[in-house]
Amino acid sequence: MCLTWLLHFVLGFNLISDVKRTLKMSVSSVDGLASLSSDLCYDILRRLDGANLAIAACTCAAFSSISKEERLWEDVCSSMWLSTNSNDVKNLIASVGGFKKFYADCFPLIVNKEVPEFHCNDYYDYPQEWTEADYYGNEDELENISPSDFVSIVDIRYREKTICSKVIWGIPYENGSSGWFYNCPFRLDLFANTARDDEQADDVVLSLSDGLYPSWSIEKERKDGKLWHELRDGIRLSWILVNKKTKKAANLSSWSPIGGQRHWPTDKDFLVRFGSILPAKDILPCQVVECILIMKFKVVDAEDGGSHGTLKLSELSMQLGDMEGSHVNGRNSLLILKEALNCPRSKNYSEALESCRMYSKVQSELKEKKMRYESRLDTVWILGSIVACATFCLYCL
Repeated sequence: MCLTWLLHFVLGFNLISDVKRTLKMSVSSVDGLASLSSDLCYDILRRLDGANLAIAACTCAAFSSISKEERLWEDVCSSMWLSTNSNDVKNLIASVGGFKKFYADCFPLIVNKEVPEFHCNDYYDYPQEWTEADYYGNEDELENISPSDFVSIVDIRYREKTICSKVIWGIPYENGSSGWFYNCPFRLDLFANTARDDEQADDVVLSLSDGLYPSWSIEKERKDGKLWHELRDGIRLSWILVNKKTKKAANLSSWSPIGGQRHWPTDKDFLVRFGSILPAKDILPCQVVECILIMKFKVVDAEDGGSHGTLKLSELSMQLGDMEGSHVNGRNSLLILKEALNCPRSKNYSEALESCRMYSKVQSELKEKKMRYESRLDTVWILGSIVACATFCLYCL
């Protein structure tokens, strides 16, 4: 079984017949991979990606034993997340359980299957059932959580090529439990937080050398939208959040875009949206929130120091939004992010996408219900005003 898997996944189907003839004598005299040395097996496994390495580990005892080597998983993580190459990040990963555990935690996407269980009717009861301490967070629960516990490991790829890798230690600009961070809407801006500390930070741009669609213009793009489709289909985002204290990690991104908007707010801007659905049970009345990851690209003209057909990454930020579209404050965001690292995950992208679609559906139903409620309320006020005016007029007569 090991030998068959090896022939198919490593050497390729076109070489199977030749390799079988070469190994015919040894295969007939020994069992499977027993004739291969551990160094050769290691050299074979180190050429695999994470998914195939995990499959290979299940094929035989030899591969299973060698696949436990941290060096293999370090290479896998390094090839997928370039930001894990730095010594600081390597030490962080070692402290939270090693590269194999890190890959197992961060490669699958967060899937929240509790979204369909939430009903819009339940959302309007929270003003009576939830106290101010419940909604704005309990100070006692924050004693074991600190913004400095979190580390963001961010990688951006376009057409399988890494174009940006950043690491944010802690959450910048927080200044104590009594500061504005805990009471204001939570927002983590990758470039605003790193550019000040890294004087050598280079602009992240996409050009023809990166495989960007050639020979386009704003006028042509406005008509056919081909550049937008190329960008949306080729861009990938990984935003890994690590809690140093609890030694847990998770990827908060959807890997592929779940939405976006071209020519917004200007003709030269492209907005791409990633994210995931996180549980907020016992933290917020809506029970679930959306982790919103916004990536903005701006067209750079020759007058701005760029070449024709160049896109510059101008923003990458994280926010948490509730069902009503409001941004969650810093206090509750810390609690939600801590719990998010315990979420169920899946390697099936369609499951993560379905969670986002279900959330959007419930959110739309909630907005429609709220609009109908406000419309009926406006009608009641208008009728009440008419009756009051008519009554006053009759009284005066």
